[in-house]
Amino acid sequence: MAVTDPSVQLTAFRQQYPQTRFVDVLLADLCGIPRGKRVTIEELPNMYRGSFLLPGSMFALDVLGGTIQETGLGFDEGDADRRCFPIDGTLVPVPWREGEGIAQVQVSMVDHDGSPFYGDPRHVLAGVLRRFTALGLTPVVAIELEFYLLDPERTVDGRAQPPRLPQTGRREYQTQINSMVDLNEYSAVLAEISTACEAQQIPSGTALAEYGPGQFEVNLHHTSDALLACDQAIRFKRLVRGVAARHGMEATFMPKPYMDMAGSGAHIHVSMLDRQGRNIFAADDATGSEQLKHAIGGLAATMADAMLIFAPTANSYRRYRSESYVPLNANWAVNNRGVALRIPASTPENRRIEHRVAGADANPYLLTAAVLAGIHHGLEHRLNPGAPVTGNPYRNAVTTLPITWPEAASKLEASSVMRDYLGERFHKLFVTTRRGELQAFESHISPLEYAWYARTC
Repeated sequence: MAVTDPSVQLTAFRQQYPQTRFVDVLLADLCGIPRGKRVTIEELPNMYRGSFLLPGSMFALDVLGGTIQETGLGFDEGDADRRCFPIDGTLVPVPWREGEGIAQVQVSMVDHDGSPFYGDPRHVLAGVLRRFTALGLTPVVAIELEFYLLDPERTVDGRAQPPRLPQTGRREYQTQINSMVDLNEYSAVLAEISTACEAQQIPSGTALAEYGPGQFEVNLHHTSDALLACDQAIRFKRLVRGVAARHGMEATFMPKPYMDMAGSGAHIHVSMLDRQGRNIFAADDATGSEQLKHAIGGLAATMADAMLIFAPTANSYRRYRSESYVPLNANWAVNNRGVALRIPASTPENRRIEHRVAGADANPYLLTAAVLAGIHHGLEHRLNPGAPVTGNPYRNAVTTLPITWPEAASKLEASSVMRDYLGERFHKLFVTTRRGELQAFESHISPLEYAWYARTC
């Protein structure tokens, strides 16, 4: 777990950012929410030697920060602390808090005996990656994240609303995919997001206006280090929220903030390199190589089982609607955005799979782990994906994915394949926390229930 030459890195960082006084120490929980503490810059050297502690119950929390006691990580073990070590390369400035002297660093947790703690999603992904190393393969991963910019003030009935446009002051309720007008309206906040990405070593690329009002997508560059890709995604989500707040807006990766507008997803592009650095998915045929088809076969076979990872919250399931660019089936096609597994139009050497199922609320480490688990499963068992879809994938199609929260929880709980890839203890932990949050959510009576049923039943 030790970082290579941490003293050299710390010295270089303090020389480059001499105004730094505090460091936000961040541990991403099961929901991908950064939690942790703010320490002084003087405390960092001891942190690299293992002095920083957080309770293991960090990985037993629901989205509101409540501990799901059924996990056994709360009172059953005295809410015990465990050591956390900084992740190499994640000590970066926090530019949206300019003038406050704040930096941040991401950490991962080890167990009492020094081994990787089973509840840390980053270690789960590392375990899946070791299976590819054993095959002489290296996944190349790129993550695309969609998000909305909102007005921090809710409507009178508590709903989200678009922010007032920075230049005109009006609210935009229409949908304008790839609108350059929308990009211009939000130019200042998008430019600051890009600048902050550079400062935090997040290689971001294309920014485009999506279907919803104030909705955008940013593509993070591909990398052959899947752990790094997820570290960057965690940083990116925090960064977007911080920059938006500076501009008087609220950024959300909530999958479906508006009932009648597009949802926000997290798409992952994956190719696969062999020991010689060649993409084993490459082929002149637009449908890719045989290995690519086996990978798609594995993804299709495991997709329903992993749905709780792709859609971990109550709001996740609001996205799954016909003809909404959100898949309802474990299907695949070439250059078709209506399917779950898309082979984008590309040159032969750049053949890859785009996984389009997950919502933007998915934990990047777990999402990537589940996708790579499906690919590994398909390669190992040489699975056949069936024929690709042509035309409209929603027409006359029967929904095969679990698109309700309880159904998805049951599918993952019963999945021996996902239990094997995630690890038995983590598999149980994740299902338990999601079921705990599900039960808490369903115990609440919504205003809509009073409006519909109070006088009619």
